[in-house]
Amino acid sequence: MSAKSRLNVVICWHMHQPCYHDRPSGEYCLPWTYLHAIKDYVDMAAHLESEPKAAAVVNFAPILLEQISDYAQQVHSYFHHGSRITDPLLCALCSAVLPVDAVERTKLVKACLKANKERLIDRYKNYQRLASLADWFLKHPDANIYINDQFLVDIVVWYHLAWLGETVRRNDKRVDELIKKGAGFTLHERRLLLEIIGGLLSGVIPRFKALAESGKVELSTSPYAHPIIPLLIDLQSAREAMPKVNMPLLESYPGGEQRARWQIEYGLEVFERHFGYRPNGCWPSEGSVSDAALKLYEQCGFRWAASGENVIRNSLHQAPAKAGLEHDPLHFRAFCLEGHEMACFFRDDGLSDLVGFTYSTWHADDAVANLVHHLENIAVSVEKNANQHVVSIILDGENAWEYYPENGYYFLNALYNRIASHPRLNLTTFSSCLERHVPKMPLPHVVAGSWVYGTFSTWIGDADKNRAWDILGDAKRVFDKVMVTNRLSDELRDAAEIQMAICEGSDWFWWFGDYNPGETVSDFDHLFRMQLVNLYEILGEEPPEYLSHAFAHGRGAPQLGGVMRRGTEQI
Repeated sequence: MSAKSRLNVVICWHMHQPCYHDRPSGEYCLPWTYLHAIKDYVDMAAHLESEPKAAAVVNFAPILLEQISDYAQQVHSYFHHGSRITDPLLCALCSAVLPVDAVERTKLVKACLKANKERLIDRYKNYQRLASLADWFLKHPDANIYINDQFLVDIVVWYHLAWLGETVRRNDKRVDELIKKGAGFTLHERRLLLEIIGGLLSGVIPRFKALAESGKVELSTSPYAHPIIPLLIDLQSAREAMPKVNMPLLESYPGGEQRARWQIEYGLEVFERHFGYRPNGCWPSEGSVSDAALKLYEQCGFRWAASGENVIRNSLHQAPAKAGLEHDPLHFRAFCLEGHEMACFFRDDGLSDLVGFTYSTWHADDAVANLVHHLENIAVSVEKNANQHVVSIILDGENAWEYYPENGYYFLNALYNRIASHPRLNLTTFSSCLERHVPKMPLPHVVAGSWVYGTFSTWIGDADKNRAWDILGDAKRVFDKVMVTNRLSDELRDAAEIQMAICEGSDWFWWFGDYNPGETVSDFDHLFRMQLVNLYEILGEEPPEYLSHAFAHGRGAPQLGGVMRRGTEQI
């Protein structure tokens, strides 16, 4: 069966982490960038490399690319120039002298427990034993004097071994030997593990570049620091999908359209710096779109963007489908704004959320069979013109796998193999669909929203989220005041632009809200205020007093710790 008569299936993995880097100190406050790199990014590359007929869209946020590159350079400089590694956890792996202060030792032990207990910790008896001891020490702080250096060494080593990609554990004999040894790790072995990690970090970007050059992968990007572009352009666009939303005191984000354009254009510069070309496509931060945002993406040269199923549903509710298409599954169609060329594809929430939330507890073969069965049903439902439809499975490419056995090894192997070899399915990319002239249906208006529920409720409307917008607005007004004076050097102006962008990122707002876990909310409250203080200091202005005080608090226990959300709200 030719591709012309098969249903197009696009799997799009979105890779992104916010800026954890503290500019003045040079330190990384949280380790998630390098941990996901050595586990999820390298595994995804390996799965795509191993399946001859594989195809996928892989989206990298530019600020993530910068951090991966920085980590790789730091490990290289450590071995070749004796430079210091500025991530405390990664530094502890290779440090000959471990902290002696009781508070610092406790902090290190606690950091080494931040992993999925069932899938990462309990999988290894040695790590499980260390974690049990660590739990006891944390509950009995007076006994911390009995934590010796070897205990610290072993739990740090095991933490990093557990966070390695499954494809690394299976294929690197050095890793296998460390796992078999199990305890009593030496400084030489720790340095060996750091060398392995450095090789993985330095290989991430070249591997995906090679996959793109081979045609297996289409690389796409997002705005530089992952901001919600429609809200920067028009804060009131939140009302389109949520007419009764409680809004911040800030009525509009100062100079928002200019900032939105800067975020997109600078993101493209960073992407080009790392991959050597500009991409055709964009996963807008959190799939957040509006008429104004889509027009801006098109002006910046993108041929396609993508968003969530509920965005197209809301939009079609306002502009019903043409006669004859009332029963067509329209979120499987490509759309464009009337009078414009850029295509917009829409995520299938049901299939994407099955991968993100459900299949982690299934046997891999059963999970893939179930997914393929759903795709077969869709293919039958659009049989007369299957090649005109695109099923978009779009989700976080990093956080789900911690909840799968063996980091999703068997699931991902079977996923690519079964879909790529299926006679009725065409595993492809968004750009390939456009090259084959998949028709684009004109749409008079896109209701502003994101892939989460089709609204911006994850980033605005809650009291803490609104307070964050007001704080950000204050900082932007100071930024504007200073930038027009020309009192900053060119170097500081560039630093201020980048720091302003970091503060505009979506992740701070994602985590604010008492439905999120308290510890994580506290981490991101601290990070947000730290980045804002850094901005004021670059501008040569005194930070406001309120940045010295936490304002966001969490008390919830969301599914998967809140790192991912479902596209459609569960009733």
